[in-house]
Amino acid sequence: MTFLKIGAFTFGGGYAMIPLIREEIVHRHRWMEDKDILDITAIAESTPGPIAINSATFVGSRVAGLPGAFAATFGVVLPSFVIIYVISFILRQFENFAAVRYAFFGVRAGVLALIVNALVSMYRQCSHDVFSWCVMGAALVLVAFARVNVLWVIAGCAAAGLLRTGIFEKTGRPPEGSEKESSV
Repeated sequence: MTFLKIGAFTFGGGYAMIPLIREEIVHRHRWMEDKDILDITAIAESTPGPIAINSATFVGSRVAGLPGAFAATFGVVLPSFVIIYVISFILRQFENFAAVRYAFFGVRAGVLALIVNALVSMYRQCSHDVFSWCVMGAALVLVAFARVNVLWVIAGCAAAGLLRTGIFEKTGRPPEGSEKESSV
């Protein structure tokens, strides 16, 4: 029921759902901790499929196993399916009305605010060291300007994180921004 509500009342895709998922899972139901949201987002983004569905499947599986994964996935998908199915018939008849076009401008602005909220929330949970900034900057440049496929960028970021962890495990020094040595 939680993911049915999330799917029914969140517009703008998976990133716009992250604040509501966080509110429901961490604060309302206390199924997971706040730090888990960043992990959920990373896993959901790096696996094939929409982030909202992947997030729901991951959380459902973590909370109630295979039945939970199925229920959460079905719950988050059902509202979108029904709404899009109904809207597809209605919108064709009203798409030329100015009020409909203006309403979509407002919806886009609201969705942008939800995405920025998710960005700020994720930023606060990330390490704030030189390595993290370099990986973030490189990923942004590769995706936004060099048009490198996102999957390659995610794989590269994961490889960079593994390499960094491996180097610091060999030297015995904790990475900057880690739990042992926080730079924030």
